Amino acid sequence: MRVLFATYAEKTHVQPMVPLAWALRTAGHEVCVASQPELVDTIRRTGLTAVSVGSDHNLWRAAKRFLTARVAQASPETYNKVRGVKQPPFDVVDEPPENISWEHLKAGYDDIVASWYRMVNDPMLDELVEFARGWRPDLVVWESSTYAGAVAAKAVGAAHARLLCNLDMFAVARQHYLRLKELQPPSRREDALQDWITARAADHDLDFTEDMTVGQFTIDQQPDSLRMEADLHYLPMRYVAYNGRAETPSWVWRESGRPRVCLTLGSTSAERFDGYAVNVADIIATLSDLDIELVATLPDDERDKMPALPDNVRTVPFIALHTLAPTCSAVIHHGAFGTATTTASCGVPQLSLPERHDAPYHAERLARHGAGIAINYREATGTAVRNALVRLLEDPTFARRALALRDEMSALPSPNEVVPMLERMVPGLRTRSPGAGPFSVSEPEGMCHG
Repeated sequence: MRVLFATYAEKTHVQPMVPLAWALRTAGHEVCVASQPELVDTIRRTGLTAVSVGSDHNLWRAAKRFLTARVAQASPETYNKVRGVKQPPFDVVDEPPENISWEHLKAGYDDIVASWYRMVNDPMLDELVEFARGWRPDLVVWESSTYAGAVAAKAVGAAHARLLCNLDMFAVARQHYLRLKELQPPSRREDALQDWITARAADHDLDFTEDMTVGQFTIDQQPDSLRMEADLHYLPMRYVAYNGRAETPSWVWRESGRPRVCLTLGSTSAERFDGYAVNVADIIATLSDLDIELVATLPDDERDKMPALPDNVRTVPFIALHTLAPTCSAVIHHGAFGTATTTASCGVPQLSLPERHDAPYHAERLARHGAGIAINYREATGTAVRNALVRLLEDPTFARRALALRDEMSALPSPNEVVPMLERMVPGLRTRSPGAGPFSVSEPEGMCHG
């Protein structure tokens, strides 16, 4: 097969694709990864073939105008929406259906299509379709908001799937939207997402179908205990951490004689949002009297903002978490997909301080499972973090539940085991000719219902 992976330019979106891409490659399939020019070097460093399509998006340049202290004070609602703290229509996906209104979802879709989906997809869509028509992939695997991948697949009659690097709030929000849309009078059934995809598909002589919003199937790297599902076909796959090129320093494997705790808040807040959502200096200072070795991953410019560090604190600009986490007794983090899922796959209790996107949903599920504690970023004072960390370290229940979650994740099919499933599925999901609808097929082996 020829398999095309597609994502708009965002490093944290391509990294979860790499293990499956390499599994396909080592099974003998042709694989390439298409994105905007900004991401090409990152893709090349994975050892996979990169394809540059279109021009770079300006999502983050546009967002920076709103991510300022002035906007945060003058218009907190706008600031939080742009930062992703409270982002309709995704802010209600865990609510009971009776609590979700059509007006809220519609307003959210109207805004998100204009301020996110179009901004990241339009610059790459035409060239991605052009490349697909030349290369003719059998399968297109796309990141959940890279709808250009679905259009490219339709253009060549390829099978296509989403690969999640998040809980599936995209499909759950869409399911709620379609349910409420059907209850509206015909004159009020506006659908910004469908209208935009329809217009872009028409540019390439294609008709809209609903699978262009959620894929023909979805590859989900979360275990049942944490998964968020719509009524779709899901193909579970074991999460395999990929952090890019990295070197593990020798101190990682040396015993310190006391529990090691990792504090990592990711790179997005520091790079995109001009700082973290929590007071890192306060947290570090409050943990200083504990008998622990604290390893804090801080970019150099963030480290320079810190006062003198306690003796039990080591800072590093970056370290591959899948090498550090197994040596830790706990990990404190911001709840992002890669960090939380890597920690879970290592069987380590975690303290989540979630702020944005799907992180609060993920943190809540981890806490319900018993593998960690969640503290909303607004309440994550140094004292609150210290008290929660002491609970994680002293109550053995958290360690047992973290190991149980690791075992549940390990039981999922590995990327190598997923490849034969894809080989069997793809022929039946391809369309007869470009633009035609998909064949009606029975549920392929390995699928599960949401």
